[in-house]
Amino acid sequence: MLKRLREAMTLPRRACKCSPMGIALMCILVAGALAFPEAEAARAQSAEPPFNLPFEGEPGPDSWLLIQPYGNTQFAYRFRYTVYYAGQGLHFGVDLAAPCGTPVVAIGDGVVASVDSWHGAAPHNLMIDHDNGYASFYGHLLVRPNLRVGQRVRAGQVVALSGDPDLTCISRPHLHLEIRDAETHTRAYNPLALIGADWQRIALAGAEPVRFAQDLDQPRRWVTLQEQPETRFGYPLLNDYARPWPFDW
Repeated sequence: MLKRLREAMTLPRRACKCSPMGIALMCILVAGALAFPEAEAARAQSAEPPFNLPFEGEPGPDSWLLIQPYGNTQFAYRFRYTVYYAGQGLHFGVDLAAPCGTPVVAIGDGVVASVDSWHGAAPHNLMIDHDNGYASFYGHLLVRPNLRVGQRVRAGQVVALSGDPDLTCISRPHLHLEIRDAETHTRAYNPLALIGADWQRIALAGAEPVRFAQDLDQPRRWVTLQEQPETRFGYPLLNDYARPWPFDW
């Protein structure tokens, strides 16, 4: 229909034999048809995120705080050749500071895929595959989760306890949460775009301001909480900039 309307609008007025009112109506129809894909895109963007927060309580100084988001953070950029090299130089999860022993809940219904696997985030970790094609990975857990591979879990169910990668519970206790693809577990996505929460407000209440590295040749790319690239493990660095900011001393 859109094609026909466009063709009709390009015909001479004499050939299409339309009255001025008819032409005006046709213009309205064409405008509506051209706007339809944008409306569809807007509806797709407003879809509810599929997952919930991994903690039951509200964020705050006595419960949990956002300390490092997903993506091209300045911290990850600084260690892109070492700690984050396998993740293309990105922080491929979100770090939420919480006291050791804070209950961690499943962010969605799913099936346990692995417990204490080789995926890292010591001392203990957990992977849950979800029916929607995603998988959630919970790292730096206090103790080995009391779950078995193949066990079904539900959203909001306590599946683990948060811990500290340094095994001290005073140096940097936090939960490292990733969202990957359930098929291969080799792609990571931005949890902030997939978990329903007011991340802007949570970031403001964080332990420190959120800062992303910048490429001065493309200074607006990958500098917001939501707009961060997908991670493909084992692929080349995405952020090896010739002109970074802050400067790469």
